Formats: sequence, structure tokens, C-alpha cells
Amino acid sequence: MSTYAKIVVLALTLLLSACASTPAADPTPVPTLIPPSTPLSDELATELMFSFLIDHDEATRISIEQILTARDTRFTSVFIELMRAAQIGLVGSGNYLPFIEALAELTQQNFGPSWPEWVEWYGATDLQPPPGFTSWKGLLLGGIDPGFTDFLQDDFVSEIRVEEIQWGGVRVDGIPALDNPAMLEADKASYLNPEDPVFGLFINGEARAYPLRIMDWHEMANDVVGGVPVSLAYCTLCGAAIAFDGRAPNGETYTFGSSGFLYRSNKLMYDRQTRTLWNHLTGEPVLGQLAGQDLSLNLHSVVLTSWLEWQNQHPNTLVLDDFTGFQRIYEPGAAYGNYFASDETMFPVWNRNELLAEKEQIFALRIDGVPKAYPLDLLTTEEVANDVLADSPIVLIATRGAVQVDGESLREGEVQYQAGAEVRAFARADYTFSPTDDPDQLADQNGDLWQITEEALIGPNGETLERVPGHLAYWFGWFSFFPNTLVYGETAP
Repeated sequence: MSTYAKIVVLALTLLLSACASTPAADPTPVPTLIPPSTPLSDELATELMFSFLIDHDEATRISIEQILTARDTRFTSVFIELMRAAQIGLVGSGNYLPFIEALAELTQQNFGPSWPEWVEWYGATDLQPPPGFTSWKGLLLGGIDPGFTDFLQDDFVSEIRVEEIQWGGVRVDGIPALDNPAMLEADKASYLNPEDPVFGLFINGEARAYPLRIMDWHEMANDVVGGVPVSLAYCTLCGAAIAFDGRAPNGETYTFGSSGFLYRSNKLMYDRQTRTLWNHLTGEPVLGQLAGQDLSLNLHSVVLTSWLEWQNQHPNTLVLDDFTGFQRIYEPGAAYGNYFASDETMFPVWNRNELLAEKEQIFALRIDGVPKAYPLDLLTTEEVANDVLADSPIVLIATRGAVQVDGESLREGEVQYQAGAEVRAFARADYTFSPTDDPDQLADQNGDLWQITEEALIGPNGETLERVPGHLAYWFGWFSFFPNTLVYGETAP
């Protein structure tokens, strides 16, 4: 806590101690310190906001009264945070009614105790919080984990709206990353079934498989593949696994963990070197020491397929050892099977679009800053899609269909869901491709056959067309960050 904040809290504590010395039966009301409808100064607004950290009923009453008298809408976000904090027992002994009543009076909205509705309504506004909000929020959430205080500091540059950062239900690294995890040769991975979905990486001739039954529990693997430091960052909520090159353009190498925070139902990862928060979908630092530096991690291609198909294509692959050092139930669907099988989202996202179903799976591409979503069902039906994105001719290949999971959720028992599909994208120059009977080959417009590899399409005379990195995602997750996205086969939103 800053010296200024400590002084504020100390002063208010002394004030409340004086109030507490008055007999409870004394009907004399606490005087209003500001006249009605007088805007709060920044200094007083900050003092009132920090007074809520005292977690004292009388302090809460005094502060709310002054804020409502002034009609200071900057406190909308503060009351939403306090309502949620009270609901999870951080403040107010679980009594969130004063904050709901204050929100209703301040905003003329009535969402009752529904925190997601308040968050989604607020997201569509242009309201701003009081000065000092970022550090205040860090101190408030520090009651869950002191590490949250380190992430949320007013001194840091922020590229995102801090009001939209939400606690995801775990502490810092409560979902533990796998760091340089142990690997097995394929024939020694007896714990895997042929149909189990895996994330496949192939870099500099080295193939590795990361089974979802393990990655569902860890969501991050910091590894070295083909001599390249890679962080496979997986957000189970938005359905996206993205392979980032740890060697950043600024010359530094970063490894990552899970912060415990979400932003529009997308995980905020943090780097271990500076503890900056990063947007998982964009690979950009958004709050902390590295934010505002025009820094973006490069992507490696990652594919989702079945263990059997990956082994057939890469017999020499290595695969995660299920002896990770953590006690988890590494069975298909155990961690999030009920969520994957549901049409519903788990956390609030205010900017949604109904062009596709919220959790429809898409293959996501960005070329020269232009985003495009390719519905998975359409890709697997067409098998080969010739397209142009940002004036770049590309071809997307999905010749093996979807990967289905029959699993058992720890919450709801047996579940069935689609984990994704094996999709690869390549540059296609002036060629137009079509599928063949062999899922590892394409035919061009002249009938010549091209071989599909992890790094490139290889033509009959040795011509190569390079791979274009992309990844899977749920539609709602992609749209929330790229509302200007193009959509294959649809009129763009």
C-alpha cells in the first residue's frame, strides 16, 4: 500500500474510532460532509474509495452516503467490485446489499445481486473509476492472494480497462504451469488412448504432443522444442491454445504462468521475469512493466488432433509424461468436461455477437493485423478452403474431421464434446487446391499433388508454400477482442 493510502486509511480509522465511542443508542445522525450534488474532488474520491478497505459497517455507511449525495458515477465500478467481494466473503461479512442498493441508486439500473449482469452492463459504458482505482483493486483482491497486489499498481501502464479484470477463482499459479516437463517416447505413453485429443507442435524437426487430459489442468507449458523456447498457453474458457515463441522482439526471453485473472473470459498470463500481465489471445503485455512498449510475441503453429493421428504422422514424437509432479486426475474431460459440453459461458463478457453460436469453435487467423474466423464445422465439411486474407492467398486444410471426446467430468459424470479439429493454414500463391483421397495430400488446379507437412506444402518439383500460424478458439472469445473480425462463409459482423 502506498504511503498516501496508509495515511488515508489511518485517518478514517481514527474517525471511525471516534464515532464508535458514541453510545449506540445515541440517535444523532452522522453529518453529511458535503452538500448535495457537489462533485467530489479527486482527493476526496480516492479517500472514500480506500475507506472501504477498512471493512467497517460505519465506514461503509458514511462513504456510501457521501458518494450518493454527490451522485459520483465514478464509484459504479467500485461498488461492483465491493458487491462481488462481499459475495465471496472478502468484505462486509457477506452483506452485499448496501452495494447493490448504492448501485441501483447511482446508475438507475436494477440487476440485483447478479454480478455478471452488472459487469456486462458496465463494460458497454464509458464510465471511469476514481483515481487510484488500480492499486485499490489490487489491495482488495490481495485479500485472496497478496500476489494480486503486485499485478495491479497505479504506477503501471495499462493497455486494458482495469475494471474488466476479473478474479478467475484461483490464486496466482493456482493453475500451475508445466516447466520443462518430462517427456515420454510414444510407445511408452500407455496412459493415452488412440482417440485422446492432443496439441501437436513441430519445430526444427522435433515433434511433441501435449494431451488435453493433462493440459486442461495446467493451461501452460514452458518448454524447449527443436531448440526454441516455447510457451504453449491454453485458455480453457475461450477454447484457445496458442504456441508463443518465448524470444520476444526486445531481445529478452520470457516464460509464463497463470495470474488467476481473466479479461473478458480470457486468461491473463504473466511473465516470470517482470510479472507483467499479458493478453493470452494477442500475446501482448497489457498491464505492468512491459505494457506500452509495442511488444508482441511471435506465434508457432499448433494443431489439435487425436493421439493416433499425431503418432501416424510423427512416429518419433515425444509426449508429456503423466507423472508431472502434481496430483491431478488426468482423465479426458475430468477438469472442464462439463464446460466443454455446455453451450454456456462461465464468466461475463460484455461485447458479444450472434452471428455464430457463442461457443462455436473457429480457426483463428491474423495476417498483417487483419483477423478472420473460420467456423470449424464449415472447414471440416469443405476439407480444403481457398481464401484471401489481407491480400494474401491462403489455403486451410481440415481433411481429418473433428476430434470427439467421450469423457467423465468430476462435476457431472459422463460427458461428450468436440475438442476441435485438425486444421492447418498455408500460403497458396497462385494455386487453387482441392482435397484428394489421401488426407496428407492436396491437388492443385493442374492436378499436380502436393504433400502436407507441418512446416510447408511441398509441390511435385520441390516447391514450398509456408505454414501460416493459427489456432482454435470459441467464437465469443475471439469476437470479444476482435469485433472487426471477418468470418469465412458469412457477412462480417
